[in-house]
Amino acid sequence: MIQLRNVEKTYPQGGGLTYVLRRIDLDIAAGEFTSIMGPSGAGKSTLLHILGMQDSAFTGEYVFRDQPTSRLSRKDRLDLQKRNIGFVFQSYHLLDELTVAENLDLPLSYRDLPKGERQAMVADTLDRFQIVGKKDLYPRQLSGGQQQLVAVARAIIAKPVLLLADEPTGNLHSDQGREIMELFQRLNSEGTTIIQVTHSETNAGYGRRVITLRDGWMAKD
Repeated sequence: MIQLRNVEKTYPQGGGLTYVLRRIDLDIAAGEFTSIMGPSGAGKSTLLHILGMQDSAFTGEYVFRDQPTSRLSRKDRLDLQKRNIGFVFQSYHLLDELTVAENLDLPLSYRDLPKGERQAMVADTLDRFQIVGKKDLYPRQLSGGQQQLVAVARAIIAKPVLLLADEPTGNLHSDQGREIMELFQRLNSEGTTIIQVTHSETNAGYGRRVITLRDGWMAKD
């Protein structure tokens, strides 16, 4: 599904270049559950942003589902992202002015789907995540765990082939974090490819593969 070849990310500093990622070669097959670990500043989130096509300012080659992403126009790359990738962030990133149901509908609005089909998908997802009673509430009316549950539901409602998560349990207490990770494990067993950035050895244990970054280099796989 994913091939990275000699991917490097730099930014200018003091008349020279500082490397955030160095010579990253990585293959991830469909159906994997991979964790990216390493100390702060190792380049973990940067790598995730590149995989999510949120950052195209890098050198090297990124091929996603046989599509060399650097050769695509910005519009085509964004379309590829929206059709295939879901995101879960530590800070939830729900839209405060939208209800739970409206937040869930948002990724569906990017698809060419009839309104009735979208409404049915939202209803099914509300039921699956047992949040039907929260559908008309706004994010500020939810607990942190409930917000993250809605964020995961929003990330997967359009059935992405790849789910990217950046410290998905960082703001949750241990029981809530375990529920989210068990949900990820179920999604993976159903065929969703998952890549998460985490500092937690426990969370990494829910997957099958751990990649360790150190100073921008892949130190261990």
